[in-house]
Formats: sequence, C-alpha cells, structure tokens
Amino acid sequence: MNILIDIMGSTFIGGMVFLLIFKLNIYGSNQRFSSDSELQLQQNAKTQAEILNYDLRKVGFECDSTAIAIADSERIQFYSDIDRDGSIDVVTYYVNRDPKLTSGTTNPHDIILCRVVNSDTLIGPSLGLTRIKFSYLDQKSVATTVLGNIKFIRAELWLETSEPVETMFTSPQNPYPFTYWEMTINPRNI
Repeated sequence: MNILIDIMGSTFIGGMVFLLIFKLNIYGSNQRFSSDSELQLQQNAKTQAEILNYDLRKVGFECDSTAIAIADSERIQFYSDIDRDGSIDVVTYYVNRDPKLTSGTTNPHDIILCRVVNSDTLIGPSLGLTRIKFSYLDQKSVATTVLGNIKFIRAELWLETSEPVETMFTSPQNPYPFTYWEMTINPRNI
C-alpha cells in the first residue's frame, strides 16, 4: 500500500514539475515575442523618421521660388531638386487610409504615408504608422501657417505593432503597443 501511495505522490509531484516547466517555456516564448515586437516597432519608427528627415532637409534645395506649396497637418508639398539632376521636383507626402493597402496587418489603425515625386507615387509599407502630424514653426519656433514664414518642420509619428501583443501596458480594447517619435527639422534652404 505504501508503494502505491509513493508512486501516486511521485507522479503528482512529477506532473506539477512538468506543468511548471511547460508554463515557464510558454512564458519565455511570450516574452520573446513581445520583446521582438517592441524592437521591430522601434526599428520601424526609426526607419520612418530617417525617410522623412532625408527628404524634408532638402526642402527648397536649388529652388528660387517659394519652397513649400502645401503645409497641412497630414500633408506637405514642397519644391526641391530632390534627386540632384538639375530640375526642380515637386515632392508631396500625404496620408492614405485605404484599408486595401494595409490589409497585410491585423491592426485596424494602420495608415500609409505616401510619397509622390512629380507624378511618381511611392506607396511603401505601413511600418505600423497609425498617425502623423506635421506642424510648422517660424524663425522664433512659434507655430505658423504662413508658407513664407516656415523655417522648421516638426513631424510627430505614432506607430503601433502590426500584430496584437499582450503586455502589462496593453489592454483588451487596444492590444497594440505603440511608440511616439518626434523630430524638428531645419531645412537649410528656406
């Protein structure tokens, strides 16, 4: 009888140890996924910022007339010799909310930042972009809407992961961790 109790006790303890190891393995996998998603989110934010920074620094390059044509919170159009070929290009950034373009992710908040140079439209991946806001500052860093007074361009980016991630910072209503990136660009040619 004692042997049977010992076997049952050993089986119970072995089962508990097995369940603890199994749960630890699942927890480690979830933490790796969460960490990888957050790293990808930060890399996407950096990529978006580098693309905008590269183009917006060239506002007005080799341009004699007014450098900025449209300055809106989600749209900017400017003149520049962006590709250094001697001709003035019209560069436009605008937000596209077409759900067909963001169908590759499960995040319903994704938007696409489109880049148009002259008539060539480049629609890249969302990279998790959910909101963008351009604001414009004059020489004294005061907000302005007068095109001729714009000296600085501030871009604010909100990005979320493309797939839901359970962390202590997310909720069931919004399971997508987010990051915020802000930059103020001083185009040298305006």
